[in-house]
Amino acid sequence: MHPLRHALDAAATGEYPPVDGRFERHDPDRPGTAAIVEFTGHSFVLCDEPHEVLAAAGADGFGGASHPAVTQLLAGAHGTIGSHDAVLVAAGTRPATGSDPLPVRTDLDEHPRVIRAREHRDGVVVHGDAEGFVTIGQGLVGRTEISVELLGDHGHHGHHGRGHGRRLIASGLDLVPPTEWVWAQVAPGNAASLRAFLACGFVPVAAETLVTTRR
Repeated sequence: MHPLRHALDAAATGEYPPVDGRFERHDPDRPGTAAIVEFTGHSFVLCDEPHEVLAAAGADGFGGASHPAVTQLLAGAHGTIGSHDAVLVAAGTRPATGSDPLPVRTDLDEHPRVIRAREHRDGVVVHGDAEGFVTIGQGLVGRTEISVELLGDHGHHGHHGRGHGRRLIASGLDLVPPTEWVWAQVAPGNAASLRAFLACGFVPVAAETLVTTRR
């Protein structure tokens, strides 16, 4: 098991890394992608750069790992720095028997949310209905990740607050057995999405930035 995966699974149960101001450098879990994951007072940097180079750029466990000097170092001249997201987790809620709460959608392969999911995750499956869809796949260090998107009129800002997002998130959790953790990355400024995930039982455990190091 990747050391970051071990730390994430432990954090999901309430056991966090030491608050020591340090960062751990580990090899990336997939080619072309670096990752910065920050817990309280302790960070993980998954990249090809040596530990001493990261430290010289300002990486530490108190926010320095996501400093622009570090993220730009990881991206290089041609990489792409992703958003700095809150990392949330909840347990799956799939019942022992019964059908999937949402049908599989095979008509959304060109949707930007699906394209992005498949850039960073393996085995992505899309489930949804007329109001929206969820993607489920294996992302960073093999964890099960979920994303949610409203469709059509339901995706307009005027329709937030009507419960469509929460229903989709809850249905997504019903696709995953209760023995598995489900992870979500949410931009802190996306208050509507953040409230929806929290209302469905997700709890924040870390912050994260993904960096594409080559295309």
